[in-house]
Amino acid sequence: MGTQLQPSQLNSPGKDIESYLSSVHAIPILTKEQEQELALKLYEEDDLDAARQLVIHHLRFVVHIARSYQGYGLPLGDIIQEGNVGLMKAVDKYDPHRGVKLVSFAVHWIKAEIHEYILKNWRLVKIATTKAQRKLFFNLRSKKKSLDWLTKEEAESIASDLNVDVKDVLHMENRLSSNDSSFDAPVPIGDDEEIMSPSQYLEDKRYDPEVIVANEQAEEVNRSELVEALKMLDNRSKDILQRRYLADQKATLHDLADEYEVSAERIRQIENSALKKLKSLMVDFA
Repeated sequence: MGTQLQPSQLNSPGKDIESYLSSVHAIPILTKEQEQELALKLYEEDDLDAARQLVIHHLRFVVHIARSYQGYGLPLGDIIQEGNVGLMKAVDKYDPHRGVKLVSFAVHWIKAEIHEYILKNWRLVKIATTKAQRKLFFNLRSKKKSLDWLTKEEAESIASDLNVDVKDVLHMENRLSSNDSSFDAPVPIGDDEEIMSPSQYLEDKRYDPEVIVANEQAEEVNRSELVEALKMLDNRSKDILQRRYLADQKATLHDLADEYEVSAERIRQIENSALKKLKSLMVDFA
């Protein structure tokens, strides 16, 4: 089945999320027979309208799944939209001959897209880079029985259930309970007083006088070595390099080929040979 439905072909939640939710819940659920008929049209005939109908009539299931991810502080509309992408991928890969309902098949694809979106956009979860960390990120909140910090026994129980280390459970709990602090925002110290942000205390080493002088001296040495090395090239090679790399208006291979009455390929060969010799000479000077 090769027909693919693009996200742009569906209405997205956008900013008017309540209107979208009302519209989605007004769409009736397909009967088993209707779903099978549409799925066969898509699978056997690449019927794009059948694909669109399958997606539209399953949007309510995406909303249901998306609501369970609202605790991460990301817009529900964006979560739904990512879930819709997963639904469309599932519809595209669905094989009605296997006897599995579309919604059962699509759950994996919907959650996969939502998970990827959350991992990319929720700053605190940047540490969730391993399989164990991702498992903890999406399950730790539901495993906790209260808002208090985990006891040793609770942490050990969760670690055992999820097959991860206890230290990973405690580390993720600490991350999920933390707040992001702005690196650039001023820090309040009283009712109307603020001190400079942490970024204001960093030294800008680009303007360190010692670094500036050292760089200028290095550039002067390199410039002097380049001038001496150029003097040791034959006139043609020196002229080609100067006009190809050092002139304000650089010459092309064809410009030089016409002037020296050789091919552009020959100019390129002379240039490469001169560059190698120049590099060798500058290494010897150093």
